[in-house]
Amino acid sequence: MIVNTELENKGNLFPSKIIDFKKDVDKLYFTADNDVILELTVVRDSLFRFRYTTVGNFDNDFSYAITKYASIGYNKLEIEEKTDHFEILTSKLRCKISKDDMRVSIYDAIDGMLINEDETGFHWEESYEHGGNIVKMSKTSNDGESYYGLGDKPNHLNLKGKRYSNWVTDSYAYGKDTDPIYKTIPFYTGLHHGKAYGVFFDNTFKTSFDFAQERRNVTSFWAQGGEMNYYFFYGPKMMDVVESYTDLTGKPHHLPPLWALGFHQCKWSYYPESKVKEITSTFRKLQIPCDAIYLDIDYMEGFRCFTWNKEYFPDPKRMVKELLDDGFKTVAIIDPGIKIDKDYSVFKEALENDYFCKRADGDYMKGKVWPGECYFPDFTNPKVRDWWSGLFQELIEDIGIKGVWNDMNEPAVMEVPNKTFPDDVRHDYDGNPCSHRKAHNIYGMQMARATYQGLKKYSYPKRPFVITRAAYSGTQRYTSTWTGDNVATWEHLWIANIQAQRMAMSGFSFAGSDIGGFAEQPQGELFTRWIQLGIFHPFFRVHSSGDHGDQEPWAFDEDVTAIVKKFIEIRYQLLPYLYTAFWNYTDHGKPLLKSLVLYDQEDVQTHYRTDEFIFGEQILACPVLEPNAKGRRMYIPQGNWYNFWTDTIIKGGKEMWVDADIDSMPIFIKEGAIIPKFPIQQYVGEKEITEVTLDVYYKKGKEESELYSDANDGFDYTKGRYSLRNFKLTGKSSELIINQHKEGKFTTPYQTFNIQFHGLPFDIVEVQLDNEKIAHKSLRVNGVESIVVDKNFSELHIIGIKSNS
Repeated sequence: MIVNTELENKGNLFPSKIIDFKKDVDKLYFTADNDVILELTVVRDSLFRFRYTTVGNFDNDFSYAITKYASIGYNKLEIEEKTDHFEILTSKLRCKISKDDMRVSIYDAIDGMLINEDETGFHWEESYEHGGNIVKMSKTSNDGESYYGLGDKPNHLNLKGKRYSNWVTDSYAYGKDTDPIYKTIPFYTGLHHGKAYGVFFDNTFKTSFDFAQERRNVTSFWAQGGEMNYYFFYGPKMMDVVESYTDLTGKPHHLPPLWALGFHQCKWSYYPESKVKEITSTFRKLQIPCDAIYLDIDYMEGFRCFTWNKEYFPDPKRMVKELLDDGFKTVAIIDPGIKIDKDYSVFKEALENDYFCKRADGDYMKGKVWPGECYFPDFTNPKVRDWWSGLFQELIEDIGIKGVWNDMNEPAVMEVPNKTFPDDVRHDYDGNPCSHRKAHNIYGMQMARATYQGLKKYSYPKRPFVITRAAYSGTQRYTSTWTGDNVATWEHLWIANIQAQRMAMSGFSFAGSDIGGFAEQPQGELFTRWIQLGIFHPFFRVHSSGDHGDQEPWAFDEDVTAIVKKFIEIRYQLLPYLYTAFWNYTDHGKPLLKSLVLYDQEDVQTHYRTDEFIFGEQILACPVLEPNAKGRRMYIPQGNWYNFWTDTIIKGGKEMWVDADIDSMPIFIKEGAIIPKFPIQQYVGEKEITEVTLDVYYKKGKEESELYSDANDGFDYTKGRYSLRNFKLTGKSSELIINQHKEGKFTTPYQTFNIQFHGLPFDIVEVQLDNEKIAHKSLRVNGVESIVVDKNFSELHIIGIKSNS
């Protein structure tokens, strides 16, 4: 552990004068007189990579985080040597490197504003215990600078004044300030003077970040080994930074199946089969929509992965088929620990092929998990990943499981002080052999990757669905995630809101929490408020330990059940809106949730807001986070917003009180938005959707909205068989025009749009469809007027006269 790293320079070493410079296409090499080399790579005009070595040469350049599909290339690159520095210029950035000490400063190429500069810059300390270096970087922190990101940290969204570590950790019942926990995402966004930049420290050793805590004008990051290797992204918009980071580390390889965005019910554990059927039949009896039911470790024989307890589940294939016939997709848990049992085929195969992790002196890594004493596959070995992926054939292809949930993959080990592998465990690391010090943070990621490969192969032609607890940057390419073993408290409801927002701004949008809390038991009010938040989280699952009571929607009282049902139905109505947002995430890297600062960084009032967020592009949500509340104060961002419940128009840019009794929550729709909705279904695919509702929120001015559709599963959409509809709304005093542009080769099952107009300041007297006047039957209910039109219109022109109401 480093204490007072930035203040204590004893033992720290620093680069000396630059004595040599070389250029190799987009790579620039600066060599100091003490063998330090800085390799600067111009990845894009707004993206630089800085990589340092202290021994005169670099190790093999390998990263699990960076995707091969990342965008590269620049429009301009000029290098000039000046008296005291080198200067690198692209169309977006001007970078200066001091000849005296290699310190870096980066400016906006357009207006010359200083964006980021080294304080001490790169320095290091020799690690006598382990070999190599503890590598360090310190940057100047500007007045008023704020920091965001780092993935799953259960603390305030703004990281300013805090210090964090990244070491993937099993953190049962963690608290508000617990650090570290389950994930390592060493990426942050800095914001000052209206401009945003990002830093991704791609180092898998234990890393630490200090955001001006030790010294108020210094931000620093360091690692216990490996290279100083970081990427610098420039916005100047935060959204540009997040999208650029997501492009570099990878967008999800594919859209999720639409059912994966429905409601999921889970518990440790639902067994035997009769209990599973009791739960699923109650959902259908009460008409509460649900798409997935989960099997925790008790479905296995003695907790052996890829086996079934025949007493509890005598015929799993039949059961899974019957559940599917009723609309329930079955998701099963798989852990990394393989029970030491010579009669267990999975253990025997791995042992015979030498697939288990070993200690430094050659003994197998042995640890106690749920099955008892276990060995653990080395998922950093590509042969092991291939073998592991093949184990899913029976589970997926034969039995019919639709999703797999990877747990305990930090990796977690019971009854040892550090709750994980010792540092001396060895890993293949894809041909770059190393100790667990380097591989720990990516172990869970590589397990999830291997699981994903198996599901993709055996689920085909359907899309795979994988969930992981542990993750490193880039894991979003393969899986969804949840925030681990939380607690049924109001504080954890606040934490869940923070975590989902922070994960989204860290490139990993497909995330959610254990709704209601995993540990302990929520009261009905807390469960209700958590469901209300959960309908706006991409991963929407109730999960509990079961040690303290039941946690199904009907487990409290009739009032709670009714409210929970109402909100789950809202989620199902919003599925086309969420699916469109997911398309924007997988295609463009746009986060599904946007904290207010990400939505409007120009408004300084957003920089320390935590509760409010934008769901997709046009829905503002704010959970109620206190008991006995009849409403709450919240910040409404700039612009005009419609109250979801009343259609009252609110002018933003201020904090205000919003009524929200237990059967409500603050939800607002952006003026000018067109929100697509499905009819309520008990599960995705229950009904053929023949008509989609478009909720149109009048605006005097212009706004754009989208609706993405495909077959809801499968990969045909990658071949152009999708439907993307772009709506352009133009509102005038007594007119409303909606233009539609269509692309894609998919024929949607819906034939018509039921267009519902909110906030029209006039009564409709004439409707023109593609420049032809048409007879229309409009229905006005609670001030909302609606008409039905063919889905393929190009222009809808609504003409009215001023309303007297």
